[in-house]
Amino acid sequence: MEHGVAAQTWLALAAMILAAKLGGEAALRLRQPAVLGELACGVLLGNLPMAGLAEVARGPEIGFAAELGVMLLLFQVGLESSVREMAKVAPRAGSVAVLGVIVPSVLGVGASMLLLPSSPMTVHLFIGATMCATSVGVTASVLQGVGALDTEEARIILGAAVIDDVLGLIVLAIVSAVAMTGGGMPEVSTLARIAGTAIAFVIGSLVLGLWTFRKALRIASVLRAPHVLGAVSVAACLFMAGSSAAAGLAAIVGAYAAGLLLDDVTVKPFSDDQTSGMHKLESFVSPIAAVFAPVFFVRTGMNVKLGGFDGTTALLALVLVVTAVIGKLASGLGVRAKSADRLTIGLGMMPRGEVGLIFADAGTRLAPSGTPLFSPGVYAALVTAVFATTLIGPPALAARIRSRRLATARAVKRDGESETAPGDSA
Repeated sequence: MEHGVAAQTWLALAAMILAAKLGGEAALRLRQPAVLGELACGVLLGNLPMAGLAEVARGPEIGFAAELGVMLLLFQVGLESSVREMAKVAPRAGSVAVLGVIVPSVLGVGASMLLLPSSPMTVHLFIGATMCATSVGVTASVLQGVGALDTEEARIILGAAVIDDVLGLIVLAIVSAVAMTGGGMPEVSTLARIAGTAIAFVIGSLVLGLWTFRKALRIASVLRAPHVLGAVSVAACLFMAGSSAAAGLAAIVGAYAAGLLLDDVTVKPFSDDQTSGMHKLESFVSPIAAVFAPVFFVRTGMNVKLGGFDGTTALLALVLVVTAVIGKLASGLGVRAKSADRLTIGLGMMPRGEVGLIFADAGTRLAPSGTPLFSPGVYAALVTAVFATTLIGPPALAARIRSRRLATARAVKRDGESETAPGDSA
């Protein structure tokens, strides 16, 4: 007689965590983002006969572990962002972010309507929403790896990616709510109400949440329980996620908003270490996310059924990869600074990474009329596009930065030689 969670669930969870770490290690050794290795391991596990592992992984217990992981991951992404920093870079990065949302979304919707003409409008909208995602974490790691975080392009890319995430989450919230209205294209008044709810929640949570969180952190700062600041912060993340879901929006919108609220300026006054309040908070959240977030990526990969591809969905995957690349490259056209390289910025906006996977996964969990929004083939095509852009973007960005540095060094050398030439002849 079994009590509590079944033994198979614990064994499956252990296998998924170990597989994720091995896959992530392999990807890193190949100089690729760890998320690609985790996703690839999931695809492998989900398409091999593994004693019912895939069936157990789709169960509610591991589903909850994956959901917790994605909430903490979005919370982390929010912690690494800042409303104040977004406001500073908005004049330069805002147009890049807007183009980075509009162009890929329009291209994604167009590709879906062309290749899936019989699908409801909400499927097309959701595919477009997924295409607008940008991974701040993947791009930041590339820029850090090549020592380019202090460049003008890096500041524009990261600022635009953060703004892009906020806009993308609002788009996701609107499309998710539209999908739950029945699958057809709603009236303008309904669409306006849904959009208003999404925008009001994000703005309201940032305004009211800041005051509420400061109160909670003030109380937590006088408690003597270990790691109380981190525990209260995670509770705030889950509270915001629940509030977002209760408002009819995606729960990840609330988790991300909670991270935005808990920036260094907010946390530092209530930390016993005034020099590293955020470091203390992140050191509490990061180990938990490091365990549960990979479960989400492996589970996402396991939902990709390679046998679900047919001629149409294979073509859809190819077209989505092309439009995903073109859409983000076009965002570089929004750069106003003449000294910034538009191609570098476009390449930096390309990887969808974990954010794109989260968007795609949100679509699989929607079933407005009892039928999942995405068929297995469409979901596999979306994940393929996310995977491809995350694979193409980082090495292309690094190569572009290195080539520009080499060109600059050669130009400086030529200028130096031309300046010394008259003196040498004299």
